[in-house]
Amino acid sequence: MQNTVLNILKSGNNVFITGSAGTGKTYLLNKFTFYLKSRKIMPTIVAPTGIAASHLRGQTIHSYFSLGIRSVIDDDYINSLLEKKHLQTRFSQLKILIIDEISMVSPEIFTSIDKILQAFKSNTLPFGGVQTILSGDFFQLPPISRVPSDKRFAWQSPSWKALNLKTCYLEEKFRQDDNVLINILDEIRSGSVSSNSYNILNTRFHKDLDIDFTPTKLYTHNIDVDRINIQELNKINNPSFTFKYKSEGTAKNIEKIFKSSLVLEKINLKKDAVVMFIKNNHDLGYVNGTTGTIVDFDKETKLPIVKTSNGSLIKISLEEWTMENESANVVAKVLQVPLKLAWAITIHKSQGMTLDSAEIDLSKTFEVGQGYVALSRIKNINGLRLMGLNNKALLVDPLILHIDDRIKAASKKASDEISAISAKKLQEIFEAYILSIDGLTDTDEIQKQELILKSEKKLVKRSSSPTHIQTKELIESSASVEELAKSRGMSKSTIINHLRILKEEDGELNLAKFLPDASTLSRIKEALVKIKERNTPDDFSEDGKTRLKPIYELLDGEVSYDDIRITLL
Repeated sequence: MQNTVLNILKSGNNVFITGSAGTGKTYLLNKFTFYLKSRKIMPTIVAPTGIAASHLRGQTIHSYFSLGIRSVIDDDYINSLLEKKHLQTRFSQLKILIIDEISMVSPEIFTSIDKILQAFKSNTLPFGGVQTILSGDFFQLPPISRVPSDKRFAWQSPSWKALNLKTCYLEEKFRQDDNVLINILDEIRSGSVSSNSYNILNTRFHKDLDIDFTPTKLYTHNIDVDRINIQELNKINNPSFTFKYKSEGTAKNIEKIFKSSLVLEKINLKKDAVVMFIKNNHDLGYVNGTTGTIVDFDKETKLPIVKTSNGSLIKISLEEWTMENESANVVAKVLQVPLKLAWAITIHKSQGMTLDSAEIDLSKTFEVGQGYVALSRIKNINGLRLMGLNNKALLVDPLILHIDDRIKAASKKASDEISAISAKKLQEIFEAYILSIDGLTDTDEIQKQELILKSEKKLVKRSSSPTHIQTKELIESSASVEELAKSRGMSKSTIINHLRILKEEDGELNLAKFLPDASTLSRIKEALVKIKERNTPDDFSEDGKTRLKPIYELLDGEVSYDDIRITLL
């Protein structure tokens, strides 16, 4: 049960949380994250893909751990990472690591994370001694590995065993609300789908659904998804608006942005088109995966207005996709509407979503787990319109079938162990662990933090408030720019830009606590004095302000642009 898992998490254990689709793994992690933040501990949340990361407002593994396109790393590469100051700062602040959708993480990447953390933490314990929480379901989609190997899953990495994980197999289902669908999904997980379940699925072939909206179509291949989306758009007898991307940076870096994200070079949109957001913007009320319909186009900006599936009206603004270099400086930028057509999406991109209804085609299934993922997106068998099924559609990986009973047995052992501890002793364990990672234990202070966190949630929903004002309301409760950026779900550079605007509006605003350390501050001030002394025109903008680049170059690139920006404020 979820409370049992929370107790195991609060005890500081390394934990593997699993369970069938819809058992509330993401909900549980959000609950644990709230518990930590109320005690002034900021967990680091990563996932293998951007869409998976967005469910918990996290980052991709490759981005956070500076892996680039690598999955395997050597000592030379680790040594090159160790020299980077922004990574030293990043990993020095890491206290608790949460990896979501662990089924999609290859053993090579899992081992690489372990090596990087041991190096940065100067600690030979697994993952550098950082409490590590893994969440996912190995019956769902497996990782795509670039390295030929007989090992596919993270649990096959030696680092997995070394973590000595407490296994928590969630049993209670929250997504599905009918026993018919639950039974079919359980049979798929058992590796033995009955003739009765096949008969039930047969009744859903090309079934007309009792709904007043277009169901999301789930397909196995991108080519089918693109074809359907274009066909549906062409059926709409409304004017078409074309949106082409704008960019800054080299062609090579721009190309990398397109390859590593869902942003489109060009998109045609019409009123009544079904769309999906491909970017997180918690201020405006959407995340990567939010669906809706275009109801109009703004008369001034010509940008679309979207009514989401939960009834919210959102005026679209252009969003930024950026690429940073190894010094965390933005070297390329793409501006585009954060939308894609969404009559159809791939099953791979649907992982983690909950749909009221879906039209699913499994006739071209090519990977075990695809059928299970697709069928487990819906809440009820009555929400299913099945378009096709092949022999592979309802199969799961035999290796996972083989270990599932062992995972359940390990879960029972962990549950029995934690249940044997008295409530009083548990509280002592919880408090001791929070103290060990420099968190709050004072009850009054924790309650204050909880109130702040709850008010932040309300703030996120209130899109009418200007975004920099929402940042201002969190300044007092944030100890650093990084913490402020994490609370807002934004990049550090965006937050610094907000602070610049706020400082311009209120010259008395005190931002001293956000300054870099005394040594860095002193170096920046010395550089400013030298620049003013040499008085080279190129060092100054038209309004007489010192440009960032000459300061950065004078400091040999050893101080980040962000630290320079905040100092200048």
